[in-house]
Amino acid sequence: MIIDEKQIKELLDTAAASKEAVSMILERAGIGRGISLEDAAALLLAEDSDTLEALFRKAGEVKDKVFGKRVVLFAPLYLSNYCTNGCLYCGFRSANKGVGRKALTPDEAVFEAGTLLEMGFKRVLLVTGEDPRFDLDYIISCVKAIYARTGMRIVHVNAPPMDTGSLRKLKASGAGVYQAFQETYHKPTYEKMHPSGKKKDYDFRLEAMDRALEAGFEDVGIGPLLGLYDYRFDALAAIAHSKHLFERFGAHAHTISIPRLRPAEAGLDEVPFQVSDTDLKKIVAVFRLSVPSAGVVVSTREGAPLRSELLHIGATQLSAASRTNPGGYSHEKGLEQFSTNDQRSLPEVMASVVTEGYLPSLCTTCYRVGRVGQEFTRKTISGEMEKFCQANAILTLKEYIIDHALNGMKEVLSGTIEEGLKDVRDPSIKNSLLAKLKEIEEGKRDIFF
Repeated sequence: MIIDEKQIKELLDTAAASKEAVSMILERAGIGRGISLEDAAALLLAEDSDTLEALFRKAGEVKDKVFGKRVVLFAPLYLSNYCTNGCLYCGFRSANKGVGRKALTPDEAVFEAGTLLEMGFKRVLLVTGEDPRFDLDYIISCVKAIYARTGMRIVHVNAPPMDTGSLRKLKASGAGVYQAFQETYHKPTYEKMHPSGKKKDYDFRLEAMDRALEAGFEDVGIGPLLGLYDYRFDALAAIAHSKHLFERFGAHAHTISIPRLRPAEAGLDEVPFQVSDTDLKKIVAVFRLSVPSAGVVVSTREGAPLRSELLHIGATQLSAASRTNPGGYSHEKGLEQFSTNDQRSLPEVMASVVTEGYLPSLCTTCYRVGRVGQEFTRKTISGEMEKFCQANAILTLKEYIIDHALNGMKEVLSGTIEEGLKDVRDPSIKNSLLAKLKEIEEGKRDIFF
C-alpha cells in the first residue's frame, strides 16, 4: 500500500470545478456505486454554499438508499492507557508522566462490558494503547472473557498494528472489525507527530489493513485524525486507501471514522490545521459518496447538535455514553485519551436519532452470519443491504424497548417501530418481521434476518 502524495496534491491543486461540473459529479454519485478520486477531490474543493447544500443533500439520499434510515449505536471500552508511543496529540503518550495509568484485568473488562450491556448495548469496541506488558495475549484474553462471561454479541478491536500472524490469532479469538487509524497520511507530518515508539513507523501502520485482511479479517476500519494536516489531503488519502483495499481484496473499508483533534492532557496546545464544522460536513458527505458501503462513524468528540446534522448527510454510526479511560463506565477516574463533547446517555442519543427521523439500531447481525467483506460491499452497493438493515434495526429496537426502556422512552420508541414498519417494502420480509416481533414479545432474543 502506497499513498501517492504527488497525485493527491496535484488533484487538490487544480482549479475548483464549475457548478455544472459538480452537478454532473453529483449525478454520477447518486447511483450509489462510488466516485473516482478525481471526482472526490473536486467535491472536497467546493466552497460556495449552493454547491455544498447540493453535496449534502445528495450524500443524504445515497445514505438512505444503501442503509435506509437506520443509525447504528455502539460504545468504546478502553482496556489500557499504558502506552510507549510519543504521539504529541494524545493523552496516553509516554511523556505524560505522573498521571493515573490503568490496564483492566479480564475480570474488570467483563464488568465494564456488563455495565454496557445493562445500558442496552450489544456491540463494543475495545481500545488499547501500545505497551509490551499489555500485548496480543492480553487483548485476546479480554475478548474471550467478554464473549464467555457476558451477553455481548460482537466485540470489535481498535489496537496497534501487528504482524500478520498476530492478527490471525486476534481474528481467531472472535474479534469482529479490526480498526487502526493512520492519523495522518501526510508522511512528513506523521513523522513529526510520532517522534518515538513503534508507532513512528509510518509504513508499518499504513500496511496494517492489508495484513489484517490477509489474516482473515473481512472487515477493517480506517480514518484520519482530522486537524493534524490539511483535511482535504487526509480525506482524499483515506478514500484512496479504501479504494486500494477494494482493488486488492474486493472489499472497501467497512468503516471510515472522522475524529477531529480534541484537547488531551499534555497534548498539543492548538490544532495545527483547523477543521470547521462545515469542513467536517463536507468530509462526511464526500466519504459517503466515494465509499457508499462504508459506515461513516461519528464519535462523542463532536457535540450533540452537529452529530444530529451529520446524520442527514451520510453518517451512519454513532458512539454513545462514551468514556475514554479504562474503568470509566464503573465511574473510575483516570487518564483519558481525549475529552468528549457529547456526554448524553444511550436513551438520550436514541431519542435524538428518532427526532431526526432515523431509526436507532443495535444490530450485530452481519458480522455473525458472514455478511461481511466482499459480500457486504457487494450487497450494499447493489442496494440489497437496506432491507436487512431496516428489519434488523426494528428487531433490536424491540428488544431494547422491552428490556431497557423506561416509561416515556417506551412510547417514543414504539412509535418509531410503527413508522419503521411502513418503510419495509418487501411483503415476505414484512410478514416474517411481524412474526419475529411477536417472538420477541414472547421472550425470545437475538432474532435477526
